[in-house]
Amino acid sequence: MELRGIFAPITTPLSTAGEELALEHLKQNFDVYNKTNLAGYVVAGSTGEAILLSWDETERLFAAVTEHASRDKILVAGTATESTAETIVRTRRAASLGYQVALVRTPHYYKPYMTHAALLNYYRAVADASPIPLLIYSIPQFTGVEVPGELIARLGEHPNICGIKDSWGKLPVVQEIITAAPKRFQTLVGAASIIEPSIRIGALGGILGVACVAPALCAELYAAASAGQSARADELQKKLAPIAQKCVNETGPAGVKFAMDCLGMYGGPVRRPLLPLSQEQQAAVKSVLATLETVVAIR
Repeated sequence: MELRGIFAPITTPLSTAGEELALEHLKQNFDVYNKTNLAGYVVAGSTGEAILLSWDETERLFAAVTEHASRDKILVAGTATESTAETIVRTRRAASLGYQVALVRTPHYYKPYMTHAALLNYYRAVADASPIPLLIYSIPQFTGVEVPGELIARLGEHPNICGIKDSWGKLPVVQEIITAAPKRFQTLVGAASIIEPSIRIGALGGILGVACVAPALCAELYAAASAGQSARADELQKKLAPIAQKCVNETGPAGVKFAMDCLGMYGGPVRRPLLPLSQEQQAAVKSVLATLETVVAIR
Protein backbone atom coordinates (compact mmCIF):
# COMPACT_ATOMS: atom_id res chain seq x y z
CA MET A 1 0.00 0.00 0.00
CA GLU A 2 1.69 3.18 -1.20
CA LEU A 3 0.43 6.32 0.50
CA ARG A 4 1.83 8.88 -1.87
CA GLY A 5 0.13 12.27 -2.28
CA ILE A 6 -2.32 14.43 -0.36
CA PHE A 7 -5.19 13.01 1.66
CA ALA A 8 -8.14 15.06 2.89
CA PRO A 9 -9.24 14.26 6.46
CA ILE A 10 -12.89 14.84 5.71
CA THR A 11 -15.21 16.72 8.01
CA THR A 12 -18.20 14.97 9.57
CA PRO A 13 -21.44 16.65 8.45
CA LEU A 14 -23.73 17.41 11.37
CA SER A 15 -27.25 18.80 11.57
CA THR A 16 -27.95 22.44 12.38
CA ALA A 17 -27.75 21.86 16.12
CA GLY A 18 -24.52 19.89 15.72
CA GLU A 19 -25.84 16.92 17.64
CA GLU A 20 -26.95 14.56 14.85
CA LEU A 21 -25.18 13.17 11.80
CA ALA A 22 -26.28 14.68 8.50
CA LEU A 23 -24.72 12.14 6.15
CA GLU A 24 -26.90 13.22 3.24
CA HIS A 25 -24.50 16.15 2.80
CA LEU A 26 -21.50 13.93 2.08
CA LYS A 27 -22.37 13.70 -1.61
CA GLN A 28 -22.16 17.50 -1.98
CA ASN A 29 -18.56 17.47 -0.75
CA PHE A 30 -17.40 14.34 -2.55
CA ASP A 31 -18.74 15.73 -5.81
CA VAL A 32 -15.97 18.31 -5.39
CA TYR A 33 -13.23 16.11 -3.93
CA ASN A 34 -13.56 13.23 -6.39
CA LYS A 35 -12.74 15.57 -9.29
CA THR A 36 -9.38 16.55 -7.81
CA ASN A 37 -6.01 14.82 -7.71
CA LEU A 38 -6.25 14.01 -4.02
CA ALA A 39 -4.78 10.57 -3.28
CA GLY A 40 -7.54 9.65 -0.89
CA TYR A 41 -9.57 10.42 2.20
CA VAL A 42 -9.17 9.97 5.93
CA VAL A 43 -12.45 9.32 7.72
CA ALA A 44 -12.88 9.92 11.47
CA GLY A 45 -9.69 11.87 12.01
CA SER A 46 -9.12 15.00 14.09
CA THR A 47 -10.68 17.27 11.46
CA GLY A 48 -13.64 14.88 11.39
CA GLU A 49 -14.21 15.41 15.14
CA ALA A 50 -13.69 11.68 15.70
CA ILE A 51 -13.12 12.06 19.41
CA LEU A 52 -16.66 13.48 19.73
CA LEU A 53 -18.43 10.70 17.82
CA SER A 54 -19.94 7.54 19.26
CA TRP A 55 -18.91 4.20 17.76
CA ASP A 56 -22.35 3.83 16.19
CA GLU A 57 -21.94 7.22 14.49
CA THR A 58 -18.41 6.38 13.37
CA GLU A 59 -19.52 3.09 11.87
CA ARG A 60 -22.35 4.82 10.00
CA LEU A 61 -19.90 7.44 8.75
CA PHE A 62 -17.47 4.76 7.56
CA ALA A 63 -20.24 3.04 5.61
CA ALA A 64 -21.64 6.25 4.10
CA VAL A 65 -18.28 7.45 2.80
CA THR A 66 -17.77 4.23 0.84
CA GLU A 67 -20.91 5.09 -1.13
CA HIS A 68 -19.55 8.45 -2.29
CA ALA A 69 -15.76 8.17 -2.53
CA SER A 70 -14.36 7.54 -5.99
CA ARG A 71 -12.98 4.04 -6.39
CA ASP A 72 -9.58 5.39 -7.40
CA LYS A 73 -9.09 7.07 -4.01
CA ILE A 74 -7.50 5.34 -1.02
CA LEU A 75 -9.73 5.15 2.07
CA VAL A 76 -8.10 5.51 5.48
CA ALA A 77 -10.15 4.92 8.63
CA GLY A 78 -9.43 6.55 11.98
CA THR A 79 -9.95 3.59 14.32
CA ALA A 80 -8.07 4.47 17.52
CA THR A 81 -9.49 4.31 21.00
CA GLU A 82 -7.76 4.21 24.36
CA SER A 83 -8.35 0.45 24.50
CA THR A 84 -6.29 -2.01 22.49
CA ALA A 85 -9.22 -4.43 22.24
CA GLU A 86 -11.70 -1.79 21.06
CA THR A 87 -9.23 -0.41 18.54
CA ILE A 88 -8.91 -3.91 17.07
CA VAL A 89 -12.71 -4.21 16.82
CA ARG A 90 -12.99 -0.89 15.00
CA THR A 91 -10.07 -1.62 12.70
CA ARG A 92 -11.51 -4.96 11.66
CA ARG A 93 -14.89 -3.37 11.00
CA ALA A 94 -13.34 -0.65 8.85
CA ALA A 95 -11.51 -3.31 6.85
CA SER A 96 -14.74 -5.22 6.32
CA LEU A 97 -16.30 -2.05 4.88
CA GLY A 98 -13.52 -1.66 2.32
CA TYR A 99 -11.02 0.66 4.01
CA GLN A 100 -7.44 -0.02 2.97
CA VAL A 101 -5.51 1.54 5.86
CA ALA A 102 -6.19 2.26 9.55
CA LEU A 103 -4.97 5.52 11.08
CA VAL A 104 -4.27 4.77 14.75
CA ARG A 105 -3.71 7.66 17.13
CA THR A 106 -1.50 7.20 20.18
CA PRO A 107 -3.49 6.35 23.33
CA HIS A 108 -3.02 9.21 25.77
CA TYR A 109 -5.45 9.35 28.70
CA TYR A 110 -3.01 7.44 30.94
CA LYS A 111 -0.22 9.66 29.69
CA PRO A 112 2.36 8.99 32.46
CA TYR A 113 2.12 5.27 31.69
CA MET A 114 2.33 5.53 27.91
CA THR A 115 5.95 4.42 27.93
CA HIS A 116 7.77 3.11 24.89
CA ALA A 117 6.96 -0.41 26.08
CA ALA A 118 3.24 0.40 26.34
CA LEU A 119 3.12 1.99 22.89
CA LEU A 120 5.06 -0.88 21.34
CA ASN A 121 2.64 -3.37 22.86
CA TYR A 122 -0.40 -1.36 21.74
CA TYR A 123 0.64 -0.93 18.11
CA ARG A 124 2.03 -4.43 17.70
CA ALA A 125 -1.14 -6.00 19.11
CA VAL A 126 -3.39 -3.96 16.83
CA ALA A 127 -1.14 -4.62 13.83
CA ASP A 128 -1.09 -8.35 14.54
CA ALA A 129 -4.89 -8.49 14.59
CA SER A 130 -5.58 -6.07 11.75
CA PRO A 131 -6.49 -7.22 8.22
CA ILE A 132 -5.20 -3.89 6.87
CA PRO A 133 -1.96 -1.92 7.36
CA LEU A 134 -1.64 0.55 10.23
CA LEU A 135 -0.56 4.16 9.95
CA ILE A 136 0.65 5.52 13.30
CA TYR A 137 -0.90 8.88 14.15
CA SER A 138 1.30 11.19 16.21
CA ILE A 139 -0.26 14.50 17.24
CA PRO A 140 1.49 15.54 20.48
CA GLN A 141 -0.12 18.99 20.57
CA PHE A 142 -3.42 17.22 21.27
CA THR A 143 -2.35 14.06 23.07
CA GLY A 144 0.85 15.04 24.83
CA VAL A 145 2.37 11.75 23.65
CA GLU A 146 5.35 11.83 21.31
CA VAL A 147 6.60 9.04 19.05
CA PRO A 148 10.37 9.57 18.80
CA GLY A 149 12.67 8.18 16.14
CA GLU A 150 13.95 5.30 18.28
CA LEU A 151 10.38 4.07 18.79
CA ILE A 152 9.60 4.48 15.08
CA ALA A 153 12.63 2.34 14.26
CA ARG A 154 11.20 -0.53 16.32
CA LEU A 155 7.58 -0.13 15.23
CA GLY A 156 8.67 0.09 11.60
CA GLU A 157 9.98 -3.48 11.82
CA HIS A 158 6.41 -4.78 12.02
CA PRO A 159 5.27 -5.87 8.54
CA ASN A 160 1.73 -4.52 9.08
CA ILE A 161 2.75 -1.04 10.24
CA CYS A 162 3.20 0.86 7.00
CA GLY A 163 4.05 4.37 8.19
CA ILE A 164 3.18 7.41 10.25
CA LYS A 165 1.20 10.60 10.05
CA ASP A 166 3.24 13.11 12.01
CA SER A 167 1.28 16.24 12.87
CA TRP A 168 3.80 17.85 15.20
CA GLY A 169 4.60 20.43 12.50
CA LYS A 170 8.35 20.43 13.12
CA LEU A 171 10.67 19.68 10.21
CA PRO A 172 13.49 18.30 12.42
CA VAL A 173 11.02 15.73 13.79
CA VAL A 174 10.08 14.67 10.25
CA GLN A 175 13.78 14.33 9.44
CA GLU A 176 14.34 12.24 12.58
CA ILE A 177 11.51 9.88 11.63
CA ILE A 178 12.72 9.44 8.05
CA THR A 179 16.28 8.81 9.21
CA ALA A 180 15.28 6.28 11.88
CA ALA A 181 12.61 4.35 9.97
CA PRO A 182 13.16 1.38 7.64
CA LYS A 183 13.18 2.23 3.93
CA ARG A 184 9.72 0.79 3.32
CA PHE A 185 8.22 2.95 6.12
CA GLN A 186 6.12 5.81 4.77
CA THR A 187 6.08 9.26 6.35
CA LEU A 188 3.14 11.61 5.86
CA VAL A 189 2.91 15.00 7.51
CA GLY A 190 -0.15 16.65 8.98
CA ALA A 191 1.06 20.24 8.96
CA ALA A 192 0.54 22.26 5.77
CA SER A 193 3.20 24.75 6.84
CA ILE A 194 5.99 22.22 6.20
CA ILE A 195 4.59 20.07 3.41
CA GLU A 196 7.00 21.26 0.70
CA PRO A 197 10.24 20.89 2.69
CA SER A 198 9.01 17.58 4.14
CA ILE A 199 8.54 16.14 0.65
CA ARG A 200 11.97 17.43 -0.29
CA ILE A 201 13.60 15.41 2.51
CA GLY A 202 11.65 12.23 1.86
CA ALA A 203 8.06 12.43 3.10
CA LEU A 204 5.60 10.86 0.66
CA GLY A 205 2.85 13.44 1.15
CA GLY A 206 0.43 14.67 3.75
CA ILE A 207 -2.92 14.40 5.45
CA LEU A 208 -3.92 18.04 5.59
CA GLY A 209 -7.02 19.63 7.12
CA VAL A 210 -6.69 22.46 4.63
CA ALA A 211 -7.18 19.93 1.81
CA CYS A 212 -10.87 19.91 2.78
CA VAL A 213 -10.95 23.60 1.82
CA ALA A 214 -8.40 23.82 -0.99
CA PRO A 215 -7.97 20.28 -2.37
CA ALA A 216 -6.78 21.33 -5.83
CA LEU A 217 -4.18 23.72 -4.43
CA CYS A 218 -2.86 21.06 -2.05
CA ALA A 219 -2.64 18.48 -4.85
CA GLU A 220 -0.88 20.96 -7.13
CA LEU A 221 1.65 21.76 -4.40
CA TYR A 222 2.36 18.06 -3.90
CA ALA A 223 2.81 17.53 -7.65
CA ALA A 224 5.29 20.40 -7.93
CA ALA A 225 7.24 19.40 -4.82
CA SER A 226 7.47 15.71 -5.78
CA ALA A 227 8.61 16.65 -9.30
CA GLY A 228 11.42 18.78 -7.92
CA GLN A 229 9.89 22.01 -9.23
CA SER A 230 11.19 23.95 -6.25
CA ALA A 231 10.30 27.46 -7.40
CA ARG A 232 6.70 26.53 -8.20
CA ALA A 233 6.38 24.45 -5.02
CA ASP A 234 7.68 27.32 -2.91
CA GLU A 235 5.22 29.69 -4.55
CA LEU A 236 2.31 27.36 -3.83
CA GLN A 237 3.52 26.71 -0.27
CA LYS A 238 3.43 30.45 0.42
CA LYS A 239 -0.07 30.65 -1.01
CA LEU A 240 -1.34 27.72 1.05
CA ALA A 241 0.26 28.64 4.38
CA PRO A 242 -2.01 31.57 5.36
CA ILE A 243 -5.13 29.63 4.38
CA ALA A 244 -4.06 26.73 6.58
CA GLN A 245 -3.16 29.07 9.41
CA LYS A 246 -6.55 30.78 9.53
CA CYS A 247 -8.81 27.88 8.55
CA VAL A 248 -7.07 25.07 10.45
CA ASN A 249 -4.38 26.03 12.95
CA GLU A 250 -6.17 28.94 14.59
CA THR A 251 -9.76 27.73 14.35
CA GLY A 252 -9.74 23.92 14.04
CA PRO A 253 -12.73 21.97 12.71
CA ALA A 254 -14.97 25.02 13.10
CA GLY A 255 -12.72 27.01 10.76
CA VAL A 256 -12.52 24.21 8.20
CA LYS A 257 -16.29 23.81 8.19
CA PHE A 258 -16.97 27.53 7.94
CA ALA A 259 -14.55 27.83 5.02
CA MET A 260 -16.29 24.94 3.27
CA ASP A 261 -19.64 26.67 3.71
CA CYS A 262 -18.14 29.83 2.20
CA LEU A 263 -16.96 27.90 -0.84
CA GLY A 264 -20.26 26.20 -1.62
CA MET A 265 -19.59 22.87 0.06
CA TYR A 266 -21.28 21.64 3.23
CA GLY A 267 -19.40 22.39 6.42
CA GLY A 268 -22.17 22.90 8.92
CA PRO A 269 -21.82 23.15 12.69
CA VAL A 270 -19.25 21.58 14.98
CA ARG A 271 -20.20 19.43 17.93
CA ARG A 272 -19.99 20.82 21.44
CA PRO A 273 -17.83 21.53 23.36
CA LEU A 274 -16.32 23.00 20.16
CA LEU A 275 -17.72 26.43 19.43
CA PRO A 276 -18.56 28.17 16.14
CA LEU A 277 -16.34 30.97 14.90
CA SER A 278 -16.74 34.50 16.19
CA GLN A 279 -17.56 37.23 13.69
CA GLU A 280 -13.94 38.36 13.82
CA GLN A 281 -12.72 34.86 13.03
CA GLN A 282 -15.23 34.52 10.21
CA ALA A 283 -13.96 37.75 8.65
CA ALA A 284 -10.35 36.52 8.87
CA VAL A 285 -11.23 33.22 7.19
CA LYS A 286 -13.14 34.96 4.39
CA SER A 287 -10.18 37.25 3.85
CA VAL A 288 -7.72 34.40 3.19
CA LEU A 289 -10.25 32.50 1.10
CA ALA A 290 -10.32 35.44 -1.28
CA THR A 291 -6.84 34.38 -2.40
CA LEU A 292 -8.17 31.07 -3.70
CA GLU A 293 -8.91 30.76 -7.39
CA THR A 294 -12.34 29.16 -7.32
CA VAL A 295 -15.36 29.08 -9.58
CA VAL A 296 -17.58 29.30 -6.50
CA ALA A 297 -18.14 32.78 -5.15
CA ILE A 298 -17.35 33.17 -1.44
CA ARG A 299 -20.61 33.42 0.43
